[in-house]
Amino acid sequence: MIRKQICVWLTLLLLVQMIPMLPVHAEEREMAFLLMEANTGSILHQEYADERRPVGSLAKLMTAYLTAKAIERQEITPDTVMTAGESVAGMPGAVIWLKPGDSISVRELLLALITGNANDAAAVLADRLGGSPEKFVMDMNAAAFDLGMKSTRFTSPQGFDDSQAYSTAYDIALLCRAVLQCEVLKECLTTWRIMILHDTVELVSENTLTRTLKTCRGLKASHSPESDYSLAAAAESDGMLCIAVVLNAPDEDTRFSLAKKLLNKAFSQYQIMLPAFAEEFLRPLKIRKGTESSVLLELSSLPAMAVPSGTQIQAVMVLPEFVQAPVRYHQRVGRVCFYQGKTLLCECALLASEEVPEMTMPAAFRRILHFAFS
Repeated sequence: MIRKQICVWLTLLLLVQMIPMLPVHAEEREMAFLLMEANTGSILHQEYADERRPVGSLAKLMTAYLTAKAIERQEITPDTVMTAGESVAGMPGAVIWLKPGDSISVRELLLALITGNANDAAAVLADRLGGSPEKFVMDMNAAAFDLGMKSTRFTSPQGFDDSQAYSTAYDIALLCRAVLQCEVLKECLTTWRIMILHDTVELVSENTLTRTLKTCRGLKASHSPESDYSLAAAAESDGMLCIAVVLNAPDEDTRFSLAKKLLNKAFSQYQIMLPAFAEEFLRPLKIRKGTESSVLLELSSLPAMAVPSGTQIQAVMVLPEFVQAPVRYHQRVGRVCFYQGKTLLCECALLASEEVPEMTMPAAFRRILHFAFS
């Protein structure tokens, strides 16, 4: 009897192990989204923005960014003609039907990459700029690190579904912020429909906001079995440039409606403000064991920030009673904290306006002689 029960349990265990692990889709997880003011980096609204998620072809924004940087370094130009290699053969997903040996300009590759979501265009850029897809992916991850994208890992220039690839809504917003600063990318980010390759290939952007939203500054939409429906959208109005990132929406309409809602919220409820601080409130800071008894202070540059309209900002100065010599020029000795109610908005450093050496015996003796004979 016991042996029969053991056999039944082993059979059930084997059956459980044979059941495939199904991917988690949007209906089983909450959407992640974030609203950022790009000029200031202020986060205006977020939900699950630091959760690692699959982001699909939004990874192509990094491929475009690295291409733009190569143009800025004058390694290539938008008119540079590139030749497709063997990697384009049999390329899955969205393509512009490039064959090995075909020639195409960088400008058209960027349009195909962002407007047309073309995987073969990404392959050509990766081969030329990185030497190989593998080396280019290393460059993608290095650039992500430099941009502060601490929760991001790319595994392909195209953004193919891969369990080892991930990012977050916050990290994608950081990438978008960098991409929007690249003048050479503005055309491909905002183009909804265009013909390339001597009018033989038509590109139509999945990001319909480039057509329907007057203030839209472009970026990219994405969908795949793993990442569901995602979107990175930017819009500009009244001196504010805002980025809305939506990850893992259940359908395309939801991603667009949520992004528009977030962007409208930014423009209707927020404003850019430069916090005010009167420097006459800065008193000299005492110095112990220095050649001077005190040092004047300077405030580091005040950052602009996006805050709710009508916000009152309070400044709180944090300083020690004294500092010990030696003091370096522009050494940070304190800070000014700017609050909206109890919420800390930002901090600015208080800096020593001059160098103050430590008092030594020779320095003390010279000072005595100075006072004695002056």
